[in-house]
Amino acid sequence: MGGYLNPGNEKFGEALNSQIYVDKTGLIEYTNRVMYSNQKYVCVSRPRRFGKSMAANMLAAYYSRGCDSRELFQGLKISKADACEKKLNQYNTLFLNMQEFLSQTSSMDEMLRLVKKSVLWDLFFEYPDINYFDKENFSRAMQDVYQQTKCPFVIIIDEWDCIFREYRENHEAQEQYLDFLRDFLKDKAYIHLAYMTGILPIKKYGTHSALNMFDEFSMTNPGPLAEFVGFTEEEVAALCKQYGRNLSELKEWYDGYHFEKARSIYSPRSVVTAILTGICDSYWNRTETFEALRFYIDMNFEGLKDDVLSMLAGERIPVNTGTFSNDMTTFYSEDDVLTLLIHLGYLGYDFSYQVFGDPVMSKYDTETVEFTVQEGQNLSDIASALEHAKLIKYKAAFEIRAKLEKLDNKLSPGTYELSKSMTADQMLVVLTTTSAANNDQQAILGEDATGSIKETEDSSADEKAQDDADASADNADGSAGE
Repeated sequence: MGGYLNPGNEKFGEALNSQIYVDKTGLIEYTNRVMYSNQKYVCVSRPRRFGKSMAANMLAAYYSRGCDSRELFQGLKISKADACEKKLNQYNTLFLNMQEFLSQTSSMDEMLRLVKKSVLWDLFFEYPDINYFDKENFSRAMQDVYQQTKCPFVIIIDEWDCIFREYRENHEAQEQYLDFLRDFLKDKAYIHLAYMTGILPIKKYGTHSALNMFDEFSMTNPGPLAEFVGFTEEEVAALCKQYGRNLSELKEWYDGYHFEKARSIYSPRSVVTAILTGICDSYWNRTETFEALRFYIDMNFEGLKDDVLSMLAGERIPVNTGTFSNDMTTFYSEDDVLTLLIHLGYLGYDFSYQVFGDPVMSKYDTETVEFTVQEGQNLSDIASALEHAKLIKYKAAFEIRAKLEKLDNKLSPGTYELSKSMTADQMLVVLTTTSAANNDQQAILGEDATGSIKETEDSSADEKAQDDADASADNADGSAGE
């Protein structure tokens, strides 16, 4: 049992011995399922104090050949899974906490040398009789171990993104680190599972992930892993029943994330402290200073401070999370700042609100602008143009709403009057009319949202023939003038 290769299970044992432990071993069912497949690369990002390290320690205790964890997992959810015994403590498991290496070094070169040296030290200690091709190449040394023992590796990396917080302005160091991870992990047959966790999702260059072999499960879209982000409402309700606490009060304080696969996700640290003390308070944000938050709020993006004040007053604000570059310095809009604050844990997030909440860009900006739908443009083209014109915040949400209303094939070419104060539904009322000539009447219907699509179409049907005739005459005159 080494410090990094095949660690023990003591840290997970400590979690089990805590006064409150919530069973999240169902995560192992997922990692077992994707192991040794094209989905074997898993990156999970969560805010501070949301159980990232505990999950990493749990995985290490389960997979590591350096310990016997049968008793620890007995009675937990994973023990009921068919593959539990087959995979338990059967893998060469490499556990790397990048924050540890970062804190011991002063440059990226020095840090990566320490990582490689530490791994090699443990490999040589555990497998002294292996015939190594190059004892200075730790990736090749791992390959040699696998080829001669047929025992595959599980790689677990905690605090993987600490480099992007420490070296936030040093893009050369960031790229060097990402190159190291890519060379270390990608296309390696001896790695049957790679699990990374941190606060930030994987860094983007343009629209592409720097480590594109990973499936990402973030705070804006955790997908099938949503129930493992924090405590579910069912788990909190069970704790409230056990300790005699008020679920409604905890829900009001700590129910911060709503996802498709888990409607209510609570902050684990805050719930545990509130349950044990019997007092609801702002426990999570005591682990960070307000100055760190104010730095981002003070950024000079239009509407940012107003939206923050609106959220403090209890309102919901739409945000386009798709443009965020997944670092702490690259910001092009208010959306990028708000997305970072979601990942850091300062803001709650409702995945479904982007689709079903029907928010507006700015309820106070009622000035109309001309928007043209070109002949041949499809729903995706139009949604992209609306987003580019800053009439909507979330292209995908607009498309989904149109499809849910079965309006995706009814968008009409023409020039329309739209405003940032209109909801997506109101814009769809305007854009799905049969004639742009009636736009003034349709826009009125859109503004008060009292008219339906059918009513708008009926109101224009009687004038259609005359409009078509007038349009034909206008086209003829325009051609002659040219």
